[in-house]
Amino acid sequence: MTDRLFEPGTDGDEAVECVRRWVEHAVPHAWQEAARSGGSSAIRRVRSRVDYEAWYPAFAASGLVVSTWPCEYGGLDVSQDLARRFEEVLAPFNLGRLNPLGLNLCAPALFAHGTEEQRLRFLPPIVANEEVWCQLFSEPGAGSDLASLACWAERDGDDWVLSGQKVWTTWAHLSDFGVCLARTDPDVPKRKGISYFLVELHQPGVEVRPLRHIGGEIDFNEVFLDEARVPDAQRVGEVGDGWRVANATLSGERQMVSGSGSGGVDRIGGSGVSRLLAHGPTDPVMRQRLMRAYSEEKIRGWTNQRVRVGLKAGRSPGPESSIGKVHQGDLNQEIQMLACDLVGMGCVAWAAQDASGYGASLPFEVAGMLRSRANTIEGGTGEVNRNVIGERVLGLPREPDPYRTSPWTEVPRS
Repeated sequence: MTDRLFEPGTDGDEAVECVRRWVEHAVPHAWQEAARSGGSSAIRRVRSRVDYEAWYPAFAASGLVVSTWPCEYGGLDVSQDLARRFEEVLAPFNLGRLNPLGLNLCAPALFAHGTEEQRLRFLPPIVANEEVWCQLFSEPGAGSDLASLACWAERDGDDWVLSGQKVWTTWAHLSDFGVCLARTDPDVPKRKGISYFLVELHQPGVEVRPLRHIGGEIDFNEVFLDEARVPDAQRVGEVGDGWRVANATLSGERQMVSGSGSGGVDRIGGSGVSRLLAHGPTDPVMRQRLMRAYSEEKIRGWTNQRVRVGLKAGRSPGPESSIGKVHQGDLNQEIQMLACDLVGMGCVAWAAQDASGYGASLPFEVAGMLRSRANTIEGGTGEVNRNVIGERVLGLPREPDPYRTSPWTEVPRS
């Protein structure tokens, strides 16, 4: 539930004024002064991550984190147009959303396929960042071909017992719950025997092992399930219909990583072209590269508006989100390489990592460039998403799959 900023039916201009008054009273004055004097960089100097997490419940209670959601789930039940006006008021203060995987991966599945009890139980804590979420989909032998996954679930009374291994699970080491796909019927075609579960991670039978990536940070993890238990009340959708439920999560993930204008996380790894323009390069070739990237970034934002139109009409993010994802993956890698080229020799070498092992000494541009290597893999590889675009957006014939109708037990797997 939210602390209402205004009553239902309030005029749009008055609602926006209520948001302005909320900012004046709720956002710490030091943050407001920094926003006015120096923008995002000044805010970072006066606001630590710990400070922001401690203050965040006030943001969540206002309903502004997810203002288009119904009030009972933590929103304000306003239109997309009014929500954009709210964002214009909030934008100068750099109020990023915490728990992005809960908001962008779990929530779409609950809205599209969950029960009212599930939505009331899980959505408000997601908004408040009280329960942090991750995604337990990819496996060592099921990445691009996710439907071939081997993690299994067996019914035991009112519970399901899950066993198997997941990998490349972003932020699992920080999470409380995970959305999980597990095979409940191995004797039907691979997409038909999968069910979708909400798994509590802090329980016996769940082991999380961090994986350090090229930049030194720990984002990804292996997760081992050894007879972990999940109540049947935490199964989303019908038994065996998990692949259809998962498509809401996968579309949300593609939207999340597709960048500016998508409504999700804006650039995982590095910053955008606008920050690079501040370098003021005089080399004509570099200026041309920057303007090409700037134009592509604008095109991506406009393309992503298609997804927002669908959301406004009440639809879950569909295959159209793959367009933004494919475009953003390649574009962000180009932008982050541009950043390194602009810095020049400063990106060639750097001091050793500090004792924390989190790569704190890496130059900002290097960290962004290294992290961007994952952009064409996460959310489904670029190749897989191009197939999605061809088949489900353009209506081209499906890629041949001789095992499409075969039972999962007869499908070759690595």
